[in-house]
Amino acid sequence: MRTHRFGLAPLAATIILIAGALLALPASAQQQGPAPQQGQQSPPPKAYKPLAIKLPQPVADPSFVAFRKQVGDLAQKKDRAGLAKLVAANFFLVVGEKDAADKKKPGIDNLAKALNLDSKDGQGWQVLAEYAQEPTAESDPDHKGVMCAPADPTFDENAAEQLAKDTQTDPGDWGYPVKDGVEVHSGGKPNSPVIDKLGLYLVRVYPDESPAAAVQGGDFVRIVLPSGKLGYVASDQLLPLGNEQLCYVKEGNAWKIAGFISTQ
Repeated sequence: MRTHRFGLAPLAATIILIAGALLALPASAQQQGPAPQQGQQSPPPKAYKPLAIKLPQPVADPSFVAFRKQVGDLAQKKDRAGLAKLVAANFFLVVGEKDAADKKKPGIDNLAKALNLDSKDGQGWQVLAEYAQEPTAESDPDHKGVMCAPADPTFDENAAEQLAKDTQTDPGDWGYPVKDGVEVHSGGKPNSPVIDKLGLYLVRVYPDESPAAAVQGGDFVRIVLPSGKLGYVASDQLLPLGNEQLCYVKEGNAWKIAGFISTQ
């Protein structure tokens, strides 16, 4: 599924950027820099050595698959009462380094706050539905037995930091393809000629702030190929690192929504 893509509205608190995407490395290697100031120029594109990644794999537990379907069905119905039964009593809401959940309130209230379920446009429920479709998850080192989704790919984090240094970029200027062989176009349109294909490696995002890019509505994101050439990739084919995550825990034989980790 992975609809939390470049150029699209976020999964909860808008982790995708307006002009290209500020990403963050996983917590163990995170050196997140400030967002570029208006008018600030990105470092010029230059060649780089591809840094291989291993894509996250779906959680194979059939009960987890069934649980996600249940959550998705409730999200489609906007069934708050039904959802409340699936939220852990000790639901956590991590913002920065702190748990911002109000422990005096039911877990569903804290989940509603995290995903903005009470918004009149229903976007919070759509966000929940998107999370429910996410098949990957990774262990949360700070909460025993908890898994959080979506999972990030695995790669050499020290090499990623060096890559950012060598290219004079922030670690947040990098994303990764959803699969091997993603097509790279010469322009930001579907009918633009295909000039290359991406392998499974980190890809530098190079924001295109031209009027033409604004008109295209974010369907494509400009990137720098390892050769140093510029190209365009469909925005749903390139993912950010360090997503906000919805977390789950198995209590006995039943899954619960355990918490939410925000990037804000």
